Amino acid sequence: MTVPIEVSGSETQADPEAVLAGLDRKAIEGRSLSQIAWLRLRRDKVALAGGGVVVLLILVAVFEPFLVSWFGHPPNEFHQNLVDPNLGGRPLYGIGHSGISRHFLLGVEPVNGRDLFSRVLHGAQISLLIAFLSTLISVLIGTVLGTVAGYFGGWVDSLIARTMDVFLAFPLLLFAIALAGVVQGKAFGLQGDTLRIVLLIFIIGFFNWAYIGRIIRGQTLTLREREFVDAARAMGARPAYVLFREILPNLIAPILVYSTLLIPTNILFEAALSYLGVGLEEKTATWGSMLAHAAPDYALDLEFVLVPGLAIFITVMAFNLFGDGLRDALDPRAR
Repeated sequence: MTVPIEVSGSETQADPEAVLAGLDRKAIEGRSLSQIAWLRLRRDKVALAGGGVVVLLILVAVFEPFLVSWFGHPPNEFHQNLVDPNLGGRPLYGIGHSGISRHFLLGVEPVNGRDLFSRVLHGAQISLLIAFLSTLISVLIGTVLGTVAGYFGGWVDSLIARTMDVFLAFPLLLFAIALAGVVQGKAFGLQGDTLRIVLLIFIIGFFNWAYIGRIIRGQTLTLREREFVDAARAMGARPAYVLFREILPNLIAPILVYSTLLIPTNILFEAALSYLGVGLEEKTATWGSMLAHAAPDYALDLEFVLVPGLAIFITVMAFNLFGDGLRDALDPRAR
């Protein structure tokens, strides 16, 4: 709608009533960086699908006890009556002799007859717990040391950077196998699965911080030369203020992105340790231990291998897709 104007000589005046009517219109609002990132992420359907699967997995892990009580049986409960010892322990019933029924949604394991559905859900809870907590430890250590090294430089940077090189060259898998073999039974006031979970979280989290630490260090080296950091220093801001109020808020995007990409790596590492028999106790259901137990019996029931394998594949793929989409959405140079 055009505003009528009155022309008087060389002066141009707007109609007062039209000006007042224009004041009722809603002012144009700008978009924050978070709103722009959300709009970009919302357009990425693949990343949203991955994020939806991640949320579903978290809900399954949180409500695992209720889901098992409603739709399954205890993970370590044996059902010998559902397997045939004359056929090497093959399930008697179900589609393709897998044991699938309305009481056992994914069938039963060969030989012992444990509920595969309940064990997969319990494995999701254990795997996600270890992956999230170990990632949190890695992110905290890597962010603190990477930021300090990048900002202060000099001998501080050299010391932390060489420490990162040592951790990156450390044979983590061999160390995890050796440490898990030494620490058994009871230690540090813990025992059983609790001891094993804490040990895995420490090994994976403490020895993986160098990866994200190197990334944060590189980002900090770039940010410390920016104008807003120089302005804060010129105004007399102390290093702690510059680090926490100026640099760290600008590191939130890369921290979030690389955290989502580090979680699936930790899930795979935990599964590998459980597969090698140095993870949790044998009776505890984890995806890696389920694959290890399925290896000798895959000829009896291929589903015994496919279910935990697909659980790992879908989880890692969902985190990777969501992490890639989040990285693109938070990139200020992306269109």
